[in-house]
Amino acid sequence: MSVEIARHSFTVEEFERMGEACIFPPDARLELIEGEIVEMSPIGSPHAACVDALALLFNEIARRRFIIRVQSPVRLNDFSEPQPDVALLRWRDDFYRSAHPTPADVLLVVEVADTTAETDRKVKVPLYARAGIPEAWLVNIPDERIEVYSDPSGDSYRRVEHFGRGAEARSHTVAGLAVGVGELLG
Repeated sequence: MSVEIARHSFTVEEFERMGEACIFPPDARLELIEGEIVEMSPIGSPHAACVDALALLFNEIARRRFIIRVQSPVRLNDFSEPQPDVALLRWRDDFYRSAHPTPADVLLVVEVADTTAETDRKVKVPLYARAGIPEAWLVNIPDERIEVYSDPSGDSYRRVEHFGRGAEARSHTVAGLAVGVGELLG
């Protein structure tokens, strides 16, 4: 005899109401992935430095063409609200003050991974593809490379490129956006 475990998938609205009601500890780093509340890994120094460097590099070309959002929610659908390390968003004068951005607002997301590369590759990248995010980057710190995923189709991307030290990762979505892997990883 097998026993089925009943699971409840939370909606983004429920998740946000729980946060507003202070159900979670104030310092909790949580995101909603396909209805499940997921605790995010602590941010180590290499991860933080990489996110800071990306924000600086992206800011140099932004010039009011897009908004750079760092470690903030993006509402993909009713059951997923991840917090990518960096998201490049379409420009809005209100800076998305009235609501979190949705897939239609996102040009590119970046996940930086020092310990989570496999999870990001198997969970987050397909999640972004299903939502129709045009481009996702995975900065794989241990392997010293940037994985660029573009042209979403279903739960994957048709185009996958890997750029190692000495190479430059270029965006297919944001004109002029290029990042030297060595420059980023130090």
